[in-house]
Amino acid sequence: MSQNISINVNYLTRVEGHGNITVEVKDGKIAICRLEIVESPRFFEAFLRGRSIFEAPHITSRICGICACGHTLASIQSAEDALGIKPTEQTTLLRKLLLHYEHLDSHILHIYLLVAPDLLGVTSFVPLIKSHQDVVRRALKMKRLCNELCDILVGRHVHPISAVVGGFTKLPSHNDLEEMRKRLIELRKDMETTVELFSKLKFPEFERDTEYVALVNDEDEYPLLYGDIGSTDGYRVSKYEYKNVTNEFIVPYASAKRTKWHRDSYAVGALSRFNLNSEKLHPKAKEAANALNLKPKCINPYLNTVAQIVECVHCIEDAIQIIEKLWHQGINYDEIVVPDLNQNGNLPQRAGEGVGAVEVPRGLLIHHYEIDERGVFKNANCVIPTNQNTHNIELDMIKLIPEIINQSQEEITLALEMLVRAYDPCISCSVHMVEVNLK
Repeated sequence: MSQNISINVNYLTRVEGHGNITVEVKDGKIAICRLEIVESPRFFEAFLRGRSIFEAPHITSRICGICACGHTLASIQSAEDALGIKPTEQTTLLRKLLLHYEHLDSHILHIYLLVAPDLLGVTSFVPLIKSHQDVVRRALKMKRLCNELCDILVGRHVHPISAVVGGFTKLPSHNDLEEMRKRLIELRKDMETTVELFSKLKFPEFERDTEYVALVNDEDEYPLLYGDIGSTDGYRVSKYEYKNVTNEFIVPYASAKRTKWHRDSYAVGALSRFNLNSEKLHPKAKEAANALNLKPKCINPYLNTVAQIVECVHCIEDAIQIIEKLWHQGINYDEIVVPDLNQNGNLPQRAGEGVGAVEVPRGLLIHHYEIDERGVFKNANCVIPTNQNTHNIELDMIKLIPEIINQSQEEITLALEMLVRAYDPCISCSVHMVEVNLK
């Protein structure tokens, strides 16, 4: 390196929330390289204190408008763990179905609206209306269909209504199952076209080995809703040991916590799940991975988007199988939970502690709750995927800059922006309470 470079990207575009990129290279050496999270803390853990455990899913779904269903499911899992409630097979199947819809909805948003413009050579999704109208129409059609699937199952995608502690307040009818199956089959063709499109697009060539972390299990299914916490470095622990995994710390220029396990950082998300569980994907998803030339262990962070495409194929096919199973078994409407803000039907209230660990679109999400004998919150902790990715992104940037130092400043800036976007960060989600001790 022999250049002096100054890059200041204020409020990076095409990500959720507000973050900056600051880079200073002086006399060929990196003086500053930072991913700055500049949003204010949101205090969701504090909001829960003194509230009923049965309110938690509805409150915590407001952490995010994109992965609201994922927060709801992590919250429900933690609450049921604390209360000693074991969900029925039907409830578990419906929750897995909801999580598939969440992944599809979020991944399609990221693939088409946030990443595709960079790969197609434009500055945002809007110019694609003229240059790639077929891409725009397909993206909006797929996104609308995913929203409608969530509407049918849980009332709405943003802050779902009917998924609660103990089950669901509304269950799908036979016609609902048929309608969802029909729409998923319709989605297949557009997903095939998506695979074909992105197999022809060129992603940046960059690699940095890191520790990839995701849920793992001993079953045949691709783990999204349940499992232990696993690592590509060969480690596996129970979800109850999550603090030994996350080891949260802070840096002075960011309002979001960071994490590390066995290395200086680790990554979560679609690429981590693929690296750890690719052999458990649906056969059609494996075909998509081959078509996209994605193989584990992949250490190119830009290809997280490709892993999302593969997961979309898996979620479509597995969702169809779940619906067909529910259709043949028949829905047991006796399992409907009578909604009550403070007490769901005859569900138990007791003192307890629970942990929910769920794979949401951006990676491993953890909710940890502690309640008293009335079922009222004493403490809560939420560890968000973007918290776990932020330090890894910054270390990627530090390795990337020397490799592209001879490019123009505009090209370097774009490469850094694309790197951050590849992780699909949900920055607003990541900013939570910081403990302050006044002396």
